[in-house]
Amino acid sequence: MLRHGTTDGDPKRAATELWMAVDAMSGDHGPAPLVLGCISAAVELDAHVILVGDETTLTAELKKHGYAGKNIRVVHASEVITMEDSPAMAVRQKRDASVNVAAKLVASGEALGFFSPGNTGASMAAALAHMGRLPGVKRPAIATPIPREDGTATVLLDSGANVDCKSEYLVQFAVMGEVYSREIMGVINPKIGLISNGEEDTKGNELTLAALNRLKKLPYDFVGNVEGRDLYGTGKSVHVVVCDGFVGNIILKSIEGLAKTIFSSLKKNINSSAIAQGGALLMKPAFLAVKNRMDYATYGGAPLLGVAGVCIIGHGSSNARAVRNAVRVGLEFGQKNVTQRIADNIKRFA
Repeated sequence: MLRHGTTDGDPKRAATELWMAVDAMSGDHGPAPLVLGCISAAVELDAHVILVGDETTLTAELKKHGYAGKNIRVVHASEVITMEDSPAMAVRQKRDASVNVAAKLVASGEALGFFSPGNTGASMAAALAHMGRLPGVKRPAIATPIPREDGTATVLLDSGANVDCKSEYLVQFAVMGEVYSREIMGVINPKIGLISNGEEDTKGNELTLAALNRLKKLPYDFVGNVEGRDLYGTGKSVHVVVCDGFVGNIILKSIEGLAKTIFSSLKKNINSSAIAQGGALLMKPAFLAVKNRMDYATYGGAPLLGVAGVCIIGHGSSNARAVRNAVRVGLEFGQKNVTQRIADNIKRFA
């Protein structure tokens, strides 16, 4: 295996192991925070990044920050898929869209994976169209890290890729989530749970009841049904929670909305009086610690597990820190051979 930062005279061979492609045109705030995040990854992590998008714009952004290193290169893409575009149709029609070009770089072996903070559906469609699924995987799933009270994260999947599921899909989600939790989150023996409306085996709907029996047969630490409160590490101990994408996306959006409401309410009440502002000043270190622990940017994004390569889907408002960490996680996928481990375990257990 090539060492990080070497080419051994063969750029394409090195790129297969070391480079992450970044769709630099699709975020809510334009390419500026994406380029800055990639520079941060290149300088601080010695990461190798391919910026995909309008060459003139991206080159100007790199120049603005004074970056002229060899760890970042630009690949031109003349089109962009917007949030308003129909994902599947746009991927077919806008063939030179930045997310398409990024996914093609993975398919060709020039990059080990790609990150996009743009249209989630388009990222999924591009990954499936150009990279394809791993052998045996019935449906790829989005695995979203949910911050826990203890500073770690619970992996929730599927959080939106498949609104309609069969019980065998949920079994595969558990297999893929276990690898992700163990290899990327560092959990030695991940506990796996099935989201339901009660802990008892008799609770749930037709899908969860069927999945429960299948999940019990896996050679993992399956804890049975879990409830929504268990996601945060305050109830039953669990590290990987599986559900269909319909339920998972509702959970995810509810968490985002609640967090925004809590922080907005705190800010409003702190600004209501001088006494409250004084108290907040004393509590500032504690507030910052909570904010950092709950910050999505810590994890960079949510990987689409089950595709033949690395695909990390970022929040539309991804800042430079989120981009840096997405690149870090993507490279860690490659270094730990996570995609192949998922393929191996799908073949063995699901």
